[in-house]
Amino acid sequence: MPMPDADLHPVATGLAKETVDKHAAEQPLKLFAGWFCPFRPARLARAGGEGDPVPQSPAVNPYHKGEQLMKANPRGLVPTLEIAPGKALYESTVLLQYLEEAYPDRAPRLLPPIAGSEGGDGTQDQQKRLFDRARARIWMDFVTSRVIPAWHRLLQFQPSSVTGGKEEGQKRLEGLRDEYRGFLLEFARAMDPEGPYFFAGDDLGMVDIALAPWVLRHWVFEHFKGITAVPEPGQAGNDNDEAAWERLRKWQTAMQSRDSVRRTESEREHYLPIYQRYADDVAQSEMAKASRSGRGVRRGRPWVAASMPENPEYRPE
Repeated sequence: MPMPDADLHPVATGLAKETVDKHAAEQPLKLFAGWFCPFRPARLARAGGEGDPVPQSPAVNPYHKGEQLMKANPRGLVPTLEIAPGKALYESTVLLQYLEEAYPDRAPRLLPPIAGSEGGDGTQDQQKRLFDRARARIWMDFVTSRVIPAWHRLLQFQPSSVTGGKEEGQKRLEGLRDEYRGFLLEFARAMDPEGPYFFAGDDLGMVDIALAPWVLRHWVFEHFKGITAVPEPGQAGNDNDEAAWERLRKWQTAMQSRDSVRRTESEREHYLPIYQRYADDVAQSEMAKASRSGRGVRRGRPWVAASMPENPEYRPE
């Protein structure tokens, strides 16, 4: 019996296809990932900066992995970045950090550079940069361990399966939405007050790239579950939450307006059959199965991601 996820639209479409086609020439650096994978757009956007090569991006169906991917990474994991024949890396955040370090002349930097800028107190400047680099990694971990699992729990939840009828099912759904909103609020409160990105300044960073694919696909909750992930302006309930939501909206607008981000997204109609499987809780990705079973997924860190309790205490600062 074929896997329910296997029959997928084969390639990227729209602006994402233009991006892939533009860099289709054979080269040693190759990024293997499904066109629809939320971890893939960020990697392409990261690799498109000044001073970076943009990797060749062979079309991969993660459920029919193909010889080329299996040769690069016998575990068959996506995304996989092949550096050269016989040399490949995987795990989403690992790929980001590798590209950041392998191409130090890239502009803009996605992590504050270690070397201090000229002028001022060099020691203090360097200490701040080191602090901000470590803080960026904390919040990337937060996205991995809190935001992404909660995103999947919300989308995959089946209100009809709850004992107690439709009303109880809707209540549970809203509880999962509130859990997810809580993580977004915590993230928003950690942002630089002005932004528009996570840190001050006009350039996005690694933390922004980690969160962007999930927030930019909030439309799946409205389409499949009839709920909104981010409340409308004035609907937050209190001034403190309203200010945090407004900060997140400012960040989202900045991300959506970046050409490098827009050029990693395919046409929405081709995402619908894929996310329908998640919304029906029949998807067979590792993340979907982990969310369904309550076990963890290793995604850039060797600890649980999808089995976190609801509203766990997490204090990165």
